[in-house]
Amino acid sequence: MRRSHYRSESRFPAWFTGRRRIIAAVATVVAFGSIVTVTQVSDASTKSRNQQRALAACNNIQAPKKSKLSTETKTGTYTTGNGKVTQHADDGAGDVPTTETLRKRCRDWMNGNTGGNNGGNNGGAASPAPSGSTAAGGGNNGGGNNNGGGNNNGGGATTAPTTPATPPPGAGLGILTNSCDTSNLDAHTGFQDGNRCVSTEFGEVGVAANNPSLLITEIPTNVAVGQAFTIKVSTRNLIRDRFLAAGQGGYYVESSVLQNGLVRGHFHTACRVLDSTDEAPDPEPVPAFFVATEDSKGGAAPDVVNIQVPGLPTEGTFQCSSWAGDGSHRIPMMQRANETPAFDSARVQVGGNGGGDNADGGNNNN
Repeated sequence: MRRSHYRSESRFPAWFTGRRRIIAAVATVVAFGSIVTVTQVSDASTKSRNQQRALAACNNIQAPKKSKLSTETKTGTYTTGNGKVTQHADDGAGDVPTTETLRKRCRDWMNGNTGGNNGGNNGGAASPAPSGSTAAGGGNNGGGNNNGGGNNNGGGATTAPTTPATPPPGAGLGILTNSCDTSNLDAHTGFQDGNRCVSTEFGEVGVAANNPSLLITEIPTNVAVGQAFTIKVSTRNLIRDRFLAAGQGGYYVESSVLQNGLVRGHFHTACRVLDSTDEAPDPEPVPAFFVATEDSKGGAAPDVVNIQVPGLPTEGTFQCSSWAGDGSHRIPMMQRANETPAFDSARVQVGGNGGGDNADGGNNNN
């Protein structure tokens, strides 16, 4: 059969045919296999060094200082309602771990979650780069410079565009910042430290009809000094099953999470004395009473929880408040800016006229 004169020339030299081509291919495979082996050994060595450095950093962790606690609250974690309702005194602030416990937690996490740069060097996805920066697109093998995604084959290291495809939230409003990248403060650690920057993302926010609400439905207007009393609190659209003790490092570390559109979290109740009813109170002193309530109940339908206050220590006007919290103790977010947050407050007069019966909280709420 006559060959077409349109047949293209071989891209190999005349001598590079037949047996010579096979031998060269085998040599290439062997050589490439050696390179991969060396790369894997080198990569494993790098991972080991990185992990050792990370584990060594765990040994520098120190336990946080103990926080000041409310004066009249039963300490620790306890139950009410025949053991069905869990109360965490002071939002778990008194539950402070030892230095060795923290270091062990750190080492356990490092061993379970790090092995060097797993996401990059073995073909995993790289973190997105900020605008104007260079991103490593997946590492050296299966997404890096050599095979299937590097500089040779159309992927891997790329330069992010200096202008984002869409404007960021709040564009044009002159926002001061939206990340800790611009802050000079140290990163927040999950403990109750001030002058820190919290990088935890806000998380999930539900629709307005599913946003949490809260109301103090019953509270006495007058009680005697040291007299125990009950505050009845109703919540709606709040699943009360998420609580991370503040003293254990669970403060501002968990993003908001929805379950069937509802916030998972807990609620707080506190009573503090007011030095004046004509000006905003000093925020620093600890309250006389503070609990965080978690009972694995709640939901879309409103219900009522009884909060037992063991008594307040001095005469005066006390402000007793209740408010919902997500897993990180923040008041839950709302779809709209003009919604009322899940918060309620009432005045209780201690001493003076002596004790009184529980009254409808609506008449003296603030």
